[in-house]
Amino acid sequence: MATLYTEADSNTRKTWLLVTGFLVFIILLGWLFSYTLNSNGILVVAVIFSFFTSFVSYWYSDKIVLAMYKAVPVEHGTNPELYHVVENLCITAGLPVPKIYIIPEMQANAFATGRDAKHAVVAVTQGLLNKLDKTELQGVLAHELSHIGNKDMLLSTVVVILAGVIAMVSNMFLRVSMFGGGRNSDNDNKGNLGIILVVLSILAAVLAPIAATLIQLAISRKREFLADASGALLTRYPEGLASALEKISQDLTVMKTASTASSHLFISNPFRGKQGQTWFVKLFSTHPPIEERIKILRNMK
Repeated sequence: MATLYTEADSNTRKTWLLVTGFLVFIILLGWLFSYTLNSNGILVVAVIFSFFTSFVSYWYSDKIVLAMYKAVPVEHGTNPELYHVVENLCITAGLPVPKIYIIPEMQANAFATGRDAKHAVVAVTQGLLNKLDKTELQGVLAHELSHIGNKDMLLSTVVVILAGVIAMVSNMFLRVSMFGGGRNSDNDNKGNLGIILVVLSILAAVLAPIAATLIQLAISRKREFLADASGALLTRYPEGLASALEKISQDLTVMKTASTASSHLFISNPFRGKQGQTWFVKLFSTHPPIEERIKILRNMK
């Protein structure tokens, strides 16, 4: 179905508006720091370094993550049932069949990664296969395939680049300022305006990385909601994913290989059971509350 994801276009546009705001934020921040220090070098260096590291991550992150979780590849002959579920969903979605992996962990979880639809990977834990029935498994896999169809891996890379630029620019500004960089006669001639700009720049350098992180997490949560909706549209059975999320949320099995660096990839935070429910914790969460996701899915018509 070539038009499967058109219903999600509105949410996608909102996400890219956030990304555009992110870019404007970087430009303003870079201008403020450069003006205060009388140098554009800090912004240029940060942008080049961030793009380089993100480029490497974009091309090799799937291999790194799969190795980290000791994932085992699945072929048609080794697990035909799982392979057929993924294959049938891909046919419906008009997507190429991704590489399929099983993670030898007993916590029920799954993730998708890869740089594009032709180089995508879907990984499920052994615990997920053991604890979900077929319709629930279809719901989870449809959610992960929706991440691929919605190009969330590309978007995630872009957002990481932007957040990395902000963090590096802020860090470099603070380091240069600490050693007296930019304090020349031109700055002295700015008078009160110069003092105000220095104070604003220091505040921005401290607060900007926090703001960037919050925007990054907000985009991550929005994409989870979008993948839920797209996945339900793909299977035409929202209850399958809702029931799966219910079981996943009740599964408190510890994932031994869980890492904060890749926790955002999973359908549910692998550190579940260790999270609080305060608004502050939710603000810094990579995933929206599962209860809210289940409620939305069960209200879908």
